[in-house]
Amino acid sequence: MKKPAPRKARTWITVSPWIIIGTVVILLPIVILMAFYSIEQQRTAMTKLLAEKGAALIRSIEAGARAGRSQTAIDLSNIQALVVETAQQPDIAHLIVTDMNGRIIAHNDPAKIGRYRGRELDLRAIAASRGLYYRRPEGRERDDIFEVFRYFSPASGRIAGTREGAIPDDVFRRTESQQPAYMIFVGLDRKPVASALKADARVTVVMALILLLIGFLGVTTLLILQGYRQTRATLSRIRTFSENLVEHIPIGVIATDASGSVTSLNQAAESILQIPASQALGRNAPDVLPAQLTSSLEKLSNGHTVIEGEISCFLPNGRSIDLDVIATSMAENGVFMGYVVIIRDLTEVKRLQNEIDRSRRLASVGRLAAGVAHEIRNPLSTIKGFATYFRDRCPDAPEDRRTAEVMIEEVDRLNRVVGQLLDFSRPVSVRSSTVSIPALVRRSLDMIEGRAREHNIIVETSLPGDNLEIDVDSDGLNQALLNLYLNAVEAMPAGGRLRVSASQDDGGVAITVADTGRGIDQENLSKIFDPYFTTKPSGTGLGLAIVHKIVEAHGGTMNVESETGRGTTVSFTIPSVEDARSRS
Repeated sequence: MKKPAPRKARTWITVSPWIIIGTVVILLPIVILMAFYSIEQQRTAMTKLLAEKGAALIRSIEAGARAGRSQTAIDLSNIQALVVETAQQPDIAHLIVTDMNGRIIAHNDPAKIGRYRGRELDLRAIAASRGLYYRRPEGRERDDIFEVFRYFSPASGRIAGTREGAIPDDVFRRTESQQPAYMIFVGLDRKPVASALKADARVTVVMALILLLIGFLGVTTLLILQGYRQTRATLSRIRTFSENLVEHIPIGVIATDASGSVTSLNQAAESILQIPASQALGRNAPDVLPAQLTSSLEKLSNGHTVIEGEISCFLPNGRSIDLDVIATSMAENGVFMGYVVIIRDLTEVKRLQNEIDRSRRLASVGRLAAGVAHEIRNPLSTIKGFATYFRDRCPDAPEDRRTAEVMIEEVDRLNRVVGQLLDFSRPVSVRSSTVSIPALVRRSLDMIEGRAREHNIIVETSLPGDNLEIDVDSDGLNQALLNLYLNAVEAMPAGGRLRVSASQDDGGVAITVADTGRGIDQENLSKIFDPYFTTKPSGTGLGLAIVHKIVEAHGGTMNVESETGRGTTVSFTIPSVEDARSRS
C-alpha cells in the first residue's frame, strides 16, 4: 500500500507567546519590587545595628570617663586612655573626642590630637539637641567607615563608688554646666556588615529569581491546564458531534483497523447491507462484508489511494443491490491505520431512473399510438364492412362464410387492440369515491373465479375488515386488479396458488398479488411495464403497462419481485388523497 507523506506531529496543547510575555511583564515588576524592598530593609537594619553599636560604645566611654574623673574636673588623659584602649577592638576604625570648635582633644591615633574634625557640622546645634547622629564620611579612604557622633557628656551621671543621695543632684547639674562641652565621633568598620549585606542581597536576588520562575511556572501551568481542559472539552464535543453525525447520516460508513477488523458500522450501513453491527464489529471484514465490497479494499492495498465506482452486491437474504462505493485508506504520520468505506444504496435511484426512462418511452409510444390508431380504425371499418357483406352473400357456401366470419373476428380483435392503445395513450382520469378495499378485492376475485377453477388454482385472501376505506377510482382499481389476476392465472396453466392481501399503509392502502407460477426472468423484470412487451404468445403487452399507469394516476408506487420457477409477487401502494396531492 502506498503510504502518505509523513506529517508533522501535533502538540496536544499550545501556549500563545503573548501569554508568556504578559506573564513575565506582570510578575517581573512585582518580584523586582519585592527584592528591592527586602534589600532596603536589610540596609536599614544594618544602619540601625551600627548606630546602636556606636551609641553603646559612646555610653561605655562616658561611663569610663565618669569613673575616672574627680567631682569637679574631667581628666582628659583618662579619656585619651579610654579612647585608645576601646579602639583596639577590630571593628572600630577610629574614636575621636573634640571640643565645640572641632579641635581633637582625644584620638585613638595620638598624632592626630590637635587637628580638627567635624567643622563642616553645626556642632553646637548637635550638642544642644542631645541626639544621636550618624554618617558616612567623605573621602576614598573613608568609604568603608560608618561614623556615629553625638554630644559627649562624661560629667553627667554619678561618680563611681558614690551612693545615691551622697552628692546632691544640683551639684551634678552645676558641675556639668561648669565643664566644657565635647563631641565624640565613633568610626565603625562596615566591611563585615557590608559583606553580610551583599551576601543577603545575593540570596535575595536568587530567591527573587526563584520566585519569578516559580510564579512563571505556576501561571504557565494554570494556563496549560486551562487550555488542556478547554481542548479536552472541545475534543469531546467534536467527538460527540462526529459520532452522532456518522451514526445518523443517511449514508453507510464502514471503518476497519490496520488488521482488517471492522471497527465501525453506522445505522445506514446496517440497513443497506442487512448486517447488524453487533455481529460485524471486531470481526474480519471479508468474513462479514459482501465479497464485492471487500474486493474494493483489495484494490486499495495494491496501491490505490481512493476507489470510487458502482458495484452490485448480494445481501445475506440473496437480494442484489446496486451500491455507490467510495473507499480510502487512513494513515497518520505515515503509519497505516485502516480503511474507510462510504456506501450509498442506488436501488431507489436506479428505480427512479428506470421510471423516468420508461415514462419517456411511454410518452413517445403514446404520441405515436394516438396518431396511428385513428389511421388504422378507418381501414378496419371498411374491411369489416366488406367481410360482413361477403358473409351475407354466401349463405350456401359454408367455407366462404366461415372465412368471412374469421375476418370479422380478427378485425374486432384488432379494433380492441387499437382501443387499448388509445386508452393507454390518453391520461387516466381518476374519479375518486370512498371505496371499501376488501369489498372491491372480493368483487374483482369473483370475476375470475370460473377461470381460476378451470386451471385448478386455489385463491387465498388476507383482508382486513370492511372498514378499510379509501378514496380511489373503483373502476380503474378494479381493472388493474383484473389485469394482475389474469396474468397470474396465465402463469399457472397447471394450477397453483393465487394469494391476494390488503392492509393499511400510512393512511393509504397496500395491495399484494402473488402467484406460484413460472415467474419472470431477471433480465425481463426491467421491461415488464413497457408497452407491447410480453413473454406470452397471445399477449398484447399492455396489461401491466395499464396497471402501472392506473397506480401512477392515483399517486402510488409499484414493485415486482419474481424468481423463475417460484412465482411472482406484485405489490402496489395507493396513498390517501391528501398524500397524493402533496406528492404531486
